[in-house]
Amino acid sequence: MDVAVESRVEPASRIGLARKVKAYFALTKPRVVELLLVTTVPTMILAAHGIPNLWLVLATVVGGYMSAGSAGAFNCYIDRDIDRVMRRTKNRPLVTGELSDREALVFAWALGVASVLVLGLFTNWLAAALSVGAILLYVVFYTLILKRRTAQNIVWGGVAGCMPVLIGWAAVTGSLAWPPVILFGIIFLWTPPHYWPLSMKYREDYKEAGVPMLAVVRGRTVVGLQVILYGWAMVACSLLLIPVGHMGLVYSAVAIGAGGWFLYESHRLYNLAIRHERVSPMRVFHGSIAYLTLIFLAVAIDPLLPF
Repeated sequence: MDVAVESRVEPASRIGLARKVKAYFALTKPRVVELLLVTTVPTMILAAHGIPNLWLVLATVVGGYMSAGSAGAFNCYIDRDIDRVMRRTKNRPLVTGELSDREALVFAWALGVASVLVLGLFTNWLAAALSVGAILLYVVFYTLILKRRTAQNIVWGGVAGCMPVLIGWAAVTGSLAWPPVILFGIIFLWTPPHYWPLSMKYREDYKEAGVPMLAVVRGRTVVGLQVILYGWAMVACSLLLIPVGHMGLVYSAVAIGAGGWFLYESHRLYNLAIRHERVSPMRVFHGSIAYLTLIFLAVAIDPLLPF
C-alpha cells in the first residue's frame, strides 16, 4: 500500500456510527442500484398491464435493492486492491478504512441472504432464484473470472445488470415471457456503450490497475466503433418490443426519438476519435443513462394509456 493510501485510512476508533452507516450504504453502490430499480418498476407495470399491487412493488424494490447491494458489496471486497489504485474508487469504504474487510464480507453475505428471503417470502421463489443468479453472475462470472482477464468483461459481466427486468416480471406473473427477454436484451446491448465511454475517461486508471478494458487494450477508435455497433443493435432490440409487447404510441415515439439521439451521439464520438480530435466520452456515458431512463419511463407509461 502506498503512502497516499495509508494517509487516507483512519483508525476504527475514530469512525462514528453515522459514518459507519454511510459507509455501509456506499458499499451497496447506490448509484448503480438506483439505475437497476429504474428498470424494475416499469417492467412490473408492463407485466401487470397497469399498476401492480403496491406491497408487491415495495417487496420487489426492497429485495432487489438488497440483492444488488449484496453484489456491490462483494465486488468492493474482491476488488479492494484495484480500488486502492484507481482515482475513481479511492473514496470507497475499504480504501478509506471506514469499514474493515471482515465487516464488508459479513455485510455482503447478510444482505444477500436477506434479499433471497424477502423476495421468496413476499413475491415468489422464481424471483428469489433469479436474484441469486444475478448475484452469482456479478460476483463470480464478472468480478472473479472476467474482469481481470478479458476486454469483453463488461459485455458478459453486464448480464447481471439485466436480471432486474426478469425479477420484476417474475414477481408479478410468477413466470417469464418474451417481453422481459427483449427488455433484458435492451439492457444487455446498452451496457457496453454505457460503460466503455467511462473506461475511455479513466483509461490510465484501468491501465495502472491492470484491468484490460477495451479502451486500454485497443484504444478509443475501436471503442467508438463498438459503441456504434452496440448502439444500433440496442435500438433495433428496443423497436422489437413494439410488436411483441403490444406497445403503443408513447413507447414507439420514445424508442425512435431517444434511439436516434443516442446513435447521433455515438457517431459523433467515433468521428472525433478517428480524426484524432478531443473526444467527450462522458457525454455519451451520461447520454446512455438518459436514454435508458426515457425508454423505461415509456415502458411504465404506455400500458396506462388507452392508445
